[in-house]
Amino acid sequence: MEEIEAKTILQGGGNTIGQFSWFGMDFNMNLYKGCNHGCIYCDSRSSCYQVQEFDRVRKKKNELLILERQLKGKRKKGVIGIGAMSDTYNPFEKQQEITRGALQLIDRYGYGVGIDTKSTLVLRDLDLLARIASHNPVIIKLTITCADDALGKMIEPYAPSSSERFLALEELHRAGIYAGILMMPILPFINDTPENITGIVELAAKHHAKFIYPAFGMTLRDNQRDYYYYQLDHYFPGKRRLYEQRYHNVYSCDSPHAAKLYKLFQTECRKYGIRYRMNDIIRGYKKQQVQQGQLKL
Repeated sequence: MEEIEAKTILQGGGNTIGQFSWFGMDFNMNLYKGCNHGCIYCDSRSSCYQVQEFDRVRKKKNELLILERQLKGKRKKGVIGIGAMSDTYNPFEKQQEITRGALQLIDRYGYGVGIDTKSTLVLRDLDLLARIASHNPVIIKLTITCADDALGKMIEPYAPSSSERFLALEELHRAGIYAGILMMPILPFINDTPENITGIVELAAKHHAKFIYPAFGMTLRDNQRDYYYYQLDHYFPGKRRLYEQRYHNVYSCDSPHAAKLYKLFQTECRKYGIRYRMNDIIRGYKKQQVQQGQLKL
């Protein structure tokens, strides 16, 4: 596997600790560069991130040694977010075990962890996640954008199916891990339907999701837009024209049905008792860790 040089792995901390509002993360890191899920909408293809050949996954040289040095050197600890730019459970991780090694270090040095993923490989590390959760907060966020597997395979062609991710969600629940869904992006004119939203929420409730956090729209810029439009022409003929007419070259592309869909989403989440507000989600997983710690005592 190709290696790239890296001076640091962990970002954040120091004066910035506690200011990462995304699910209460205090630090962030990406253990790999690139991703091979092939999602047609991925924002990480944008040129501003300077990731050449995004579909080719690369590892960072001496990543665990660098990470351990950084973890040992922090005066303040907190929750480490993993996988914002590149799915940390890509297919190479099965052999490389870089993410597993990072979780062992996170456990050893007393940090919490939050993981964004589309992969069921996260289940391999249930033992480590449970161990970390015994002393620090843990939250797993599985991205699910489609209730229907066939539609999901068109927009996320090489990722595990939605059905497989829902089953993984249930396994995480059984293991006592605080887990839920990133329902994003909901793509304009593609999966922004009431049936899709109610379907996801119903399946989330069935598989014991603690939360769902949505985005009723997407972002589009430069290279990402070119790639997305090319895929629309292939999978959804005629949809590109709708985007060009409505959004032109704007960055934030909200679904034309966003307001109605969000209202429906709120109603469905309340019906099933699923958290959907960021502050409630953060309080939920940090409170669960406190309760687990008290039970251990």
